[in-house]
Amino acid sequence: MFLFAGLAVASVALLLMQSVLGNTPLAALGSPLQWLADLDTSAAFDTLSNAAEVVAAVLAIAITVVAIVVELAANRYSHQITTLFLREPVNLLVLGLFVLTTVQCVWVAAVLDESGPAALVPQAGFAITLGMVTLCLLLLVPYIYFVFTFLSPISVIERICRDAYRMVIKVNPAGVDRYQHRVEEAIDELQDVARSAIAKGDRGIAMAAVDALAGFIFDYVRIRPQLPAGWFDVTPSVARDPDFFALAPETMSEVRAQGIWLERKVFRRYLSLMGQCAIHSRDVANLIGINTQRIASDLGPGSPDLLELCLRTFNSYLRVTIGARDARTAYYLMNQYRLIGERLLREGRADEAVAIARYLREYGQLAHNMGLSFLLETAAYDVMQMVEDALDLNSPVVDSLLDTLLQLDQEIKEDSQEESLLGVRRSQIQLATLFLQRGDEIRFQRIVDDLREERLERLERLKEGLLTDDRPQFWELMDRGVNFSYLLPERRQYLEPLFEMLARSR
Repeated sequence: MFLFAGLAVASVALLLMQSVLGNTPLAALGSPLQWLADLDTSAAFDTLSNAAEVVAAVLAIAITVVAIVVELAANRYSHQITTLFLREPVNLLVLGLFVLTTVQCVWVAAVLDESGPAALVPQAGFAITLGMVTLCLLLLVPYIYFVFTFLSPISVIERICRDAYRMVIKVNPAGVDRYQHRVEEAIDELQDVARSAIAKGDRGIAMAAVDALAGFIFDYVRIRPQLPAGWFDVTPSVARDPDFFALAPETMSEVRAQGIWLERKVFRRYLSLMGQCAIHSRDVANLIGINTQRIASDLGPGSPDLLELCLRTFNSYLRVTIGARDARTAYYLMNQYRLIGERLLREGRADEAVAIARYLREYGQLAHNMGLSFLLETAAYDVMQMVEDALDLNSPVVDSLLDTLLQLDQEIKEDSQEESLLGVRRSQIQLATLFLQRGDEIRFQRIVDDLREERLERLERLKEGLLTDDRPQFWELMDRGVNFSYLLPERRQYLEPLFEMLARSR
């Protein structure tokens, strides 16, 4: 709009400057009706003939540029960009104006004649056509700018989200199936954009698409109570969708009962992207974990079914990344999973928090068995953090969480890779100092009993590290950044009593 106004003002300014410098009257601006009445018909014919050629050439240029840019964008990100472009009213309006102006020039030039003395506007056809030609020429640059802006990946992502949200808002109970299909298409389009961006290394675009899916979920949940009951049904459109078509009857029955087919579809798209991101696009994978954590933490407490879906999705993330041997991504995901557990503890959802701790234990042990022993250490640290949070909240599940921590190394005590147990033992020792600091002798003794069978020289190595490591943050540039070997200074004094008791118990 500003570009168009600027060009129009510049055109008028040039015309005025020409009049002043050339000392020529501007009858067309000062007395337009008289100017039209005195207009020579042959000169007007020549003007319109030339204008028709100019507008036709401009139209050809516009169509060529637009076609090339649209095709490139569709090939790079998503074939649905072409559909979005054709649905946009501005594109149809501008291109239609160019075509209409060309036709107008041809026909007005063909029937141009002298206006009668009683004409309301002399040479009205010429005046209207000249105005249309001027408008087309002034619109050319703003329209090309609009096309490039429209086809920018971020703009396409925003437009897809807006269109999907409008479909949800205006859903009609009589046509639920059609609206559901449009929304399913929008979710698939966002995933296509993210997938193509990941494949081509466009990290920023992929992350924008991932954020858009999460933002859509937040917007959708906000208006969910206002939607008709039929929207939550598994209609033929939903049942035919590739994300649901192959589901077992029992699983499809669960989807029908819960009424969260849309949320499930989004998370299945997230899971597909996670499989693509493993190893190759860790930043995008981490963002998927962050967004899933936000949905679970902010929306899960108010929707048990959505919370369960988030937990299942996180378990699948860990399965996929561990299967791909991407320890770094799994390390980040465990952190986000633990944050959900801590939020549930604060919300009083203790049972779900214990379930998360047990999942962390299982996937830590799975990773260890696959040779990714660092993830076992990570799981131990995260469960330890959950125990500390539960203590601060005086939660009734402290002992259940402690059981999970003490069972982390239960299945691998006979493993030859003894060094992998050090991280688990370190977390247990750190937690024991907290219990001793708080005077919780019973829980402290439980940890001592578990450590009693461990070789003392190995525990002494851990003690030395805990006493000397004074860096809370890890010494490399990492997103998570925490140093597992750091123990708060006020708790280091309790290491000696702990080790004295261990020595006496042997």
